[in-house]
Amino acid sequence: MPIFGGKENNVFKTIDEHLKAVELTIEKLRILMETYLAGDLEKAETLMKEVEDQERVADELRRKIEVMLYQGAFLPVNRGDYARLSELIDSVADAAESAAHALILAKPKTPVDLKEEILEFVNTSLETYKLFEQSVKMLNTNVDGAIEYAKKTELAEEDADRIEYELVRKVFESEKITTFAKLVWNQVLTKIGDIADRAEDASDQVLLIALKRRG
Repeated sequence: MPIFGGKENNVFKTIDEHLKAVELTIEKLRILMETYLAGDLEKAETLMKEVEDQERVADELRRKIEVMLYQGAFLPVNRGDYARLSELIDSVADAAESAAHALILAKPKTPVDLKEEILEFVNTSLETYKLFEQSVKMLNTNVDGAIEYAKKTELAEEDADRIEYELVRKVFESEKITTFAKLVWNQVLTKIGDIADRAEDASDQVLLIALKRRG
């Protein structure tokens, strides 16, 4: 059952909405990547607007959470922790949007041999975020569970790092990819990796809040 009540429960409900909005931003990026790698650049460009629109929804929810906090939810000593958590959650959506921008604005040639690995990397980053999402959802009901999923997020981020390193290496070693495309794909892959990196950074904040709660 929830640990808090009243205003605090309303904040947690809005945090859940925020988490879902960020997840949908990453999902939109995944669909954009699939479309781009399949060769439909025109549709991929249209999908970029969907990524931007969803990121905007996430940003509006972040601001709503901040207002709720400053209107008196939680004790003053704890408000900063939840405001920081909201900022970190939102930074994941920012990373997804940045990856979409880097890809669509430069439109590098698709490395055909690496299509499946690139999509696997996007999915790995998304799954890392979902583990983090679960850790946040447990903060108001199961502190130990929140800690467990925060640690799972850290391990998943390490896997994402390994995949990113191998992909970037293959991009730069390929003789089929132009120098321009190599530089762009390096930037795109780095930003996709930022999704997992920022989820892991945010999981540290979950750990901090959970450990404070547990005392």
